[in-house]
Amino acid sequence: MPKIVDHDQYRKELLSKCFDLFAEKGYGSITMRQIADGLGVSTGTLYHYFPSKQALFEQLMEEICQEDVSMAMAELSGTQTLQERLEIIGKFLVKKEDYFIKWTYLLVDFCQHQNAKGMQNIGAFNRINERYQQAIYDVLCIRDPALAAFIYLFIDGLIFERLLNNEMVSIPEQCALLSKMLTAYLEKENS
Repeated sequence: MPKIVDHDQYRKELLSKCFDLFAEKGYGSITMRQIADGLGVSTGTLYHYFPSKQALFEQLMEEICQEDVSMAMAELSGTQTLQERLEIIGKFLVKKEDYFIKWTYLLVDFCQHQNAKGMQNIGAFNRINERYQQAIYDVLCIRDPALAAFIYLFIDGLIFERLLNNEMVSIPEQCALLSKMLTAYLEKENS
């Protein structure tokens, strides 16, 4: 009797194992053969599920984004105030700091291997940015798109500073400061 394979589930299993492979070698340095070897599958199997390294990485980006948002939402369940939410986000970023640094490095490495016009045409990149920004709307109840974009860029900046090993940047302190700034700004806007 032939083996029944859930292709979507198998694709997700392969993707879940790819992050560490990309993080170890970098997007530009790793080959599909090295990925297949790292996953313990043939290159034919890998190409069956992902037609190219870029397609694999784009699917990985989307899968990681979905997991990030789900984990953050789980961490934030039961919080009431903006201050509580930003405090939890700060703790979450600290707890997952190594992961977020690797993820940022991979995104930068990926971008380096695209031309400027190519980045505009990568739907996965646009979708993850929209998904992260939507999470900010949902989590922080921020409805102003410019303000949500500011918060998204602020978080990216914190992670990037930690990638540079800037010891002067304390994520919890910066999130607490952001909380005070946002609270004051939103109170002024609503009065």
